[in-house]
Amino acid sequence: MKKVKKIIQIGMIGGLAAVAGGSLVACSDNNSDTLNQAANTQGAFVIIEEIAPGQYKIKDQYPSDETRVVLKDLNGTERILSKEEMDALIKEEAAKIDNGTSNLTQSNGQISSGGLGLGETLLASAAGAILGSWIGSKLFGNQNFMNQQRGAFSNQSAYQRSVNSFNKASTSKSSSSARSGFFKSSSKTNSGIGFGS
Repeated sequence: MKKVKKIIQIGMIGGLAAVAGGSLVACSDNNSDTLNQAANTQGAFVIIEEIAPGQYKIKDQYPSDETRVVLKDLNGTERILSKEEMDALIKEEAAKIDNGTSNLTQSNGQISSGGLGLGETLLASAAGAILGSWIGSKLFGNQNFMNQQRGAFSNQSAYQRSVNSFNKASTSKSSSSARSGFFKSSSKTNSGIGFGS
């Protein structure tokens, strides 16, 4: 029953994020910072799809209790990447960043031709911000990375929906953590709007 209640609460938060998204101005580079900062305080559920051989885009992502990445290949087969696979991809991409060969930090990265490699796409996602937080200082202040991150999504509405959901989840988490005592876990959110596209 607690898990069902938690899913409903996440759905309500997502719905509120969608409503709040209509009232937010979304033209600032602060969106990437918000996404990266919010992702570092929680988990993320990310769906990455292969759009061409070796090229990937983020189809969707939203806050979650734990970090999971679903990879959908060209054949439509979906699988969850293991922690070991994600760590290896991030480590490999970190070496490229250090060598200056990563498309994430290049102004003319491969993203313009369709997509990024799997490691690059993973790092551009919220999961990358969580799992690869140790290389965040090399990316989060980099204007080229912010541009590549925005372009790593399958479309701009998916990017904006993601930013809004992490922004709203971060706001909700900080306001609920300010409460204390017996009533700390109660919720005053009451919305019938569901999350999704």
